[in-house]
Amino acid sequence: MTANPDRSSDPLPPRQTVIITGGNSGLGHACASALLAASPPWHVVIACRDPSRAQTAVETLRKSAAPGAKVEAMDLDLASLASIRTFAAKLDGKLKAAGLPPLHGLVCNAAVQGAKTFTVDGFETTFGVSHLGHYLLVNLLLPLMEKPGRIVVVASGVHDPAELAKVPSAGVPVPAWNTPTALAKGELGPEAANDDAGADRGRRYSTTKLANVYFTYGLAPRLPAGITVNAFDPGLMPGTGLAREYPAVFRFAWHAIMPRLIPLLRLILVKNIHTPEESGSALARLIVDPALASTSGKYFEGLREIPSSVDSYDERRADELWRDSATLTGIASLP
Repeated sequence: MTANPDRSSDPLPPRQTVIITGGNSGLGHACASALLAASPPWHVVIACRDPSRAQTAVETLRKSAAPGAKVEAMDLDLASLASIRTFAAKLDGKLKAAGLPPLHGLVCNAAVQGAKTFTVDGFETTFGVSHLGHYLLVNLLLPLMEKPGRIVVVASGVHDPAELAKVPSAGVPVPAWNTPTALAKGELGPEAANDDAGADRGRRYSTTKLANVYFTYGLAPRLPAGITVNAFDPGLMPGTGLAREYPAVFRFAWHAIMPRLIPLLRLILVKNIHTPEESGSALARLIVDPALASTSGKYFEGLREIPSSVDSYDERRADELWRDSATLTGIASLP
């Protein structure tokens, strides 16, 4: 389909707004592209901390958007509670002024994986951005969301020790759960006692992805009728920016070699390995597929609904994470 460069002449206005955190590259960008090709048309908001990169993504996405679909960028830094609150307030203003179509979708996609650092609010960055930032964002945006509404939380198969055992060469440590307050301070559970820097980085990521699943399962029963939430595992996606802080040799293989070998890697390594476009399309499906209108509190690996890890169904942990996250972010959360 050839895109119409004059968006003002489109005959159909966008009917619904969807927000994608970290939508400027990788999985989020691919999801935005898929949503902009969907019918009926969507208004996609790329929520990103880097305005320049976000605007570049917007300009690229506009070139292939279907008639009636629109895309714009808004500033959002999930490592700052103040930035999240500012984003929510600006979005509320735009919705009330009819500057955006009604909000019906939210994709919690942004994540970081790197050496141990802390956010401006004093939270360990991997946990602070990927979990606490999205926790606050969801609670602030829910009152703005129209029904039917859908939320998707991007998790990962690395939260599941059984999945990691299938690919021991991946070198990702299993989660090391601790109390949410301890995790926010950067204190992992006892499994991490002897980790070196590389293992520490991977374990913080897998532990936070377990938090993403707990968050999904804790949120689902608290949502009003007509709004759903599901967790999504995009699989391994060589070429994306997640490995930006890994050693140079690994980064080279990740960006230059592995994307060309995906069909072979599916045969010899793991089936759950995809291009960003494939996983982005599967992620967008959780927002737009009519067949999933009443599906909530589930875990999807690509297009398939599957069980998550055994530990992820621990309701005590999920409830503790919910309550402590409300305290840490200073918000009166859902009951």
